[in-house]
Amino acid sequence: MQRAATGKENYCWIEIGAGHGEMTEHLLKSGAPVIAVELDAPLVERLKKMSQTQPNLKVVSGDVLQTNLAALAEGRRMRIYGNLPYYITSPILHHLFVSAEQIDEVHIVIQLEVAQRLTARPGNKLYGYLSVATQFYSRPDFALRLPRGAFRPPPEVGSALVSLCFPGEGAKLGITDDQAFLEFVKRCFGQKRKTLSNNLRELAAPERVRGILRELKLREDARAEQLSVAEFAVLYQAIS
Repeated sequence: MQRAATGKENYCWIEIGAGHGEMTEHLLKSGAPVIAVELDAPLVERLKKMSQTQPNLKVVSGDVLQTNLAALAEGRRMRIYGNLPYYITSPILHHLFVSAEQIDEVHIVIQLEVAQRLTARPGNKLYGYLSVATQFYSRPDFALRLPRGAFRPPPEVGSALVSLCFPGEGAKLGITDDQAFLEFVKRCFGQKRKTLSNNLRELAAPERVRGILRELKLREDARAEQLSVAEFAVLYQAIS
């Protein structure tokens, strides 16, 4: 994963699920163009009425998962805000990561447990594939825990605001095929109770995996949740 140095002055905001436009108004105060992506037809009409008095606002009707974000940005850097539907948070994050090289920052309201997963470090029971993928592309920060009463109607689960600053650890690891690396990480976490030498048996002999782990000064019976993003990269490159 390589990222060229790029100036940040020419940017736009992309808002995922703009809803009634409350946050849209705040984003417009930045003076940058705001592209509001909304799926619900009545809400789209409301946002379009707002755009009649806000020349910097562009409203896009559709599903963000089917939207080419880089094309919407039209060559500008991207800053993203979204109150994400909890049941598709992971697919949306992976969709954003496709355009990681054009994104400077992401601010998202998500389910509390998912927020904890994104920011979890090795050894934490919540640390898993999504933690590694997020930290590969960005530097996540648990910004704020949100009370249920902050929403109408209140959700059944807790929520949190997480900020992702780009690039992440992957920018300095020399990985040339992001998707192949993440598939490797997914395989490492395939069966969390099993050791890495067992989960990677189809890719390399267990003794070879254990030897690499020794070189990393890790236990030979190490499991995926014990490895940092950088250590996954070393293991991946050695086996590949």
